[in-house]
Amino acid sequence: MFESPAMVDPFAEVVALLQPAARFSKHVVGAGPWQIRRSDAGQPFYCAVLEGGCRLALDGHEEIVLQAGDFVLIPAAFGVAMSSLVPPAGVADSLPVALGQGLFRVGEQQGPTDLRILAGHCSFGSPDAALLVPLLPQLVHVRGEQRLATLVQLVGEESRAQRPAREVVLARLLEVLLIEALRSTAGTAASPGLARGLADVRLAAAIRAMHEQPTRAWTVVELAKEAALSRSSFFDRFSREVGMAPMAYLLAWRMALAKDLLRRKEGGVAEIAERVGYSSASTFSVAFTRHVGRPPSQYAREQASAVPV
Repeated sequence: MFESPAMVDPFAEVVALLQPAARFSKHVVGAGPWQIRRSDAGQPFYCAVLEGGCRLALDGHEEIVLQAGDFVLIPAAFGVAMSSLVPPAGVADSLPVALGQGLFRVGEQQGPTDLRILAGHCSFGSPDAALLVPLLPQLVHVRGEQRLATLVQLVGEESRAQRPAREVVLARLLEVLLIEALRSTAGTAASPGLARGLADVRLAAAIRAMHEQPTRAWTVVELAKEAALSRSSFFDRFSREVGMAPMAYLLAWRMALAKDLLRRKEGGVAEIAERVGYSSASTFSVAFTRHVGRPPSQYAREQASAVPV
């Protein structure tokens, strides 16, 4: 039966493979001037502002001012700096003081606070996260979306309460918040990535076509036709909005599919090569080795011998 490209949801496919989860979070309150710098070695970082406001600067991006109800997600964070709305006069970093039960305080340690945030690391359960994260924006800043604001409010209420199963509920709420942030377009300041590509009606047609038929021998010209654009306009627009060239996106998606199939032992190398769009096992093996860093047969053996944690 013919399946319309509109029935394919590329974003759902990527998120399903990523398996996002809220792994660690801490409740931070602040008062007066303070600043913190951290290096997260590529870990996914998020921050929900529950009360007040602060500043956030990510390596390679302009500083942004966060306010109550905002949510920020950085799928692969390296250098992150946060400070009070009025930065301190000195350059020394503040040291968060642990108050117990996951609560920390920055800045002035006495008196009322003017900031409350929930920040921490999420995780991507997929072993293919390194392949899939480049398909996401480097930075998602959500403001003015009622669904997100409602979720942030629920997270804030749950973080303050001492109800039974509080941590379980918080983890589930944060997982929904992460997915909502990843798929948000309107009201979101997102850097180039899949969400921005899908927000563009022309580009979305080409992206859905790639996901619907990953085995097809796509060319930039054919994808441009799907988008009803000239070849050069399509290439420039795709690269600008998605953050990578069309064929680089197709390669990344094919490799993610291949790794998933190898991990689940759904066929030999030759069969999987065919299922992800390669005419021969040798061509597939060369592409896989260049992209992943080891041959598909070795990757399959490693996955078979891996001990689940």
